[in-house]
Amino acid sequence: MHTLSLEWQAIWKIFVVSVILGAGLPALFALGIRAMAFGTGGEAEEHAAGVSPAPHPAGRALAFVIFALVLLVVALGIMVIVAGGFGKEVSFDHIYPVLADK
Repeated sequence: MHTLSLEWQAIWKIFVVSVILGAGLPALFALGIRAMAFGTGGEAEEHAAGVSPAPHPAGRALAFVIFALVLLVVALGIMVIVAGGFGKEVSFDHIYPVLADK
């Protein structure tokens, strides 16, 4: 019975990580694309010929913050994979990730 509970704990952790990275990260990227469109003045409404909507600097800034976060997560994932190949592991004991021996 103890083995079954350990298996369910592992399955739960895998499910959470897959939802966050498998669906959450692309959704975050899509939100960044939408913020970039809003930041450049993109709207779903029709305007008169020659009239373009005003850009929104806050949307553009939000898009850059979201894209930086997505790139940071991707770089961290690559770091975990490469560190495993070199016999190291990524430790989160500090504020930022650090390479440590296994």
